[in-house]
Amino acid sequence: MSGAQTETKKRAEIRGRRAEVQASLMLRLKGYRILARGFRTPVGEIDIVAKKGRTLVAIEVKQRADIAQGLQAISPRQQSRISNALQVYLSKNPAYQSLDQRFDAVVVVRKWGWPYHLKNAW
Repeated sequence: MSGAQTETKKRAEIRGRRAEVQASLMLRLKGYRILARGFRTPVGEIDIVAKKGRTLVAIEVKQRADIAQGLQAISPRQQSRISNALQVYLSKNPAYQSLDQRFDAVVVVRKWGWPYHLKNAW
């Protein structure tokens, strides 16, 4: 990978982490308890695992130019990987196995704009 490509990848990763921080703050303000961020497994990654009431939520965070682009960026393959990663999370955290499960998306459109939260994204 060239130096320019490495630099571009680093900037994208920084933007993505900033978007995850914004999403986490917004979710906490909405009453969610953040259980994990950047949960990585061999089968996939979950940006944010949160709990609200009796629901365990796997949340994918995207930063894009507009909401539609953010939602389109979550491919069926990625959805499957997130779903599989949630099963790994549950196997490591059996106390949450009795909760309902949901998959949400959070799209950050502007650098410090209010994130768009779509419940039941898939």
